[in-house]
Amino acid sequence: MEVFGRRSRGERITALTERVCVIVNPASGRGRGAKLLPSVRGAFAAHDVTDILTTTRSSDEQRLAFDAIAAGFTTIVCVGGDGTAGNVATAILRSGTDTRLGLIPAGTGNDFARNLGLAGADIHDVARQSVEKSNVRMDVGRIEDNFFLNSCGFGFDVAVLRGLPHVRWLGNSLVYFYSALREILGFRGVEMSVQSPALKHERLLYLLVVIANGSHFGGGIAIAPSATVSDGQLDAVLIEEATGVRRLRMLAAAVRGTHGRFDEVMVERASRFTLTFDAPPFYQSDGELHRASENEVTVECLPAALRVLRRSV
Repeated sequence: MEVFGRRSRGERITALTERVCVIVNPASGRGRGAKLLPSVRGAFAAHDVTDILTTTRSSDEQRLAFDAIAAGFTTIVCVGGDGTAGNVATAILRSGTDTRLGLIPAGTGNDFARNLGLAGADIHDVARQSVEKSNVRMDVGRIEDNFFLNSCGFGFDVAVLRGLPHVRWLGNSLVYFYSALREILGFRGVEMSVQSPALKHERLLYLLVVIANGSHFGGGIAIAPSATVSDGQLDAVLIEEATGVRRLRMLAAAVRGTHGRFDEVMVERASRFTLTFDAPPFYQSDGELHRASENEVTVECLPAALRVLRRSV
């Protein structure tokens, strides 16, 4: 088994052993997916891949992925953002098959692409590699019955997501920024205790707790700079409550990945975390909002759970 990383000189690739289909989300990246569609068709046709499927709504992605798996496709390349990749990955993981996930990033955030080193992936390179056999794998996180590729979180990021429906009038380009600005001034924090196999963090009021599989979330924020998707562990980033200006300073530092210098920030790496609340909390997993079923929530790493297509190096 090979984990995500550089290809060794001695690694051999057997060509034309994968059955490939492509799932394109035309709406991703405010229409970027649609603009890429002609190039995608041309690049994959050069390798005799003609099964190019397009979505009309978010629910299509999992359905199309399940259909492709049932039809015997062994690699699914998605064209879209984190939501598209997450939906296709969920279908693969729930199918119990070893179907491989590929990605051509076309979203607004593309954190999954960053975490795999695919942010600048070339369409022709992805098409060529999609038909080649490989066994590169990455870890996946799980919280309750939900899988995540990048991270799950509690606190401030959840408040931002919950506030989005109230400011839709601003339009896509400003809605997330405005909701985040409003919440940074008014969010009260969330009380919880966090426990891993090695440590127990006593009950505290936290501004934000993110449990990260990869280093980036929230459209490029380096929330867990040392996290990798191939170490069999998750990085818990715990940011204690702070006031006013200090909140702004910590979150600004998080964009650059330098927030670890603040006393309120703690980072722990483990394969499993248990979080306990007064009531079932809201949480986000890869940007999707959920309500937990119980007061106690377990987050765990599933090592090397997903076979992925990587960029040539």
